[in-house]
Amino acid sequence: MIGLIQRVSQARVEVDGQIIAQIERGILALIGIEKRDDPQAAERLLQKIIHYRIFPDAEGKMNLSLLDVNGGLLLVPQFTLPADTRKGARPGFSSAASPDMGRRLFQQLVDFASKTYTNVHTGAFGANMQVVLTNDGPVTFWLQV
Repeated sequence: MIGLIQRVSQARVEVDGQIIAQIERGILALIGIEKRDDPQAAERLLQKIIHYRIFPDAEGKMNLSLLDVNGGLLLVPQFTLPADTRKGARPGFSSAASPDMGRRLFQQLVDFASKTYTNVHTGAFGANMQVVLTNDGPVTFWLQV
């Protein structure tokens, strides 16, 4: 399971011109699900996301986690993250989870997040989403479990 996390000062997801989720300061996490993933991977990724120290402390060093700053968490399913881009000019998706498996594991990730953390928002699985964000830093990390 892949999480492309970005420290944001604000982010929102729109579907059909309507805002369906938004956060202020926090983490936007684009989530890619692969065939080999399972519920344990979802839980490990969530723990890594909320504990990853990417927010500045009083000295400006990245020493604080999402939990420490009580920021928002915006989870967005991103089918293209597991793409194989090593060959040619077209991505391959052979390692990506099927839509049914991806939907199930993304929902499990959201459920784990909601039980662990209070400020959780999500994009819509399978929807044509417009993701608008202000990347703070910019700070972006690729997490994989």
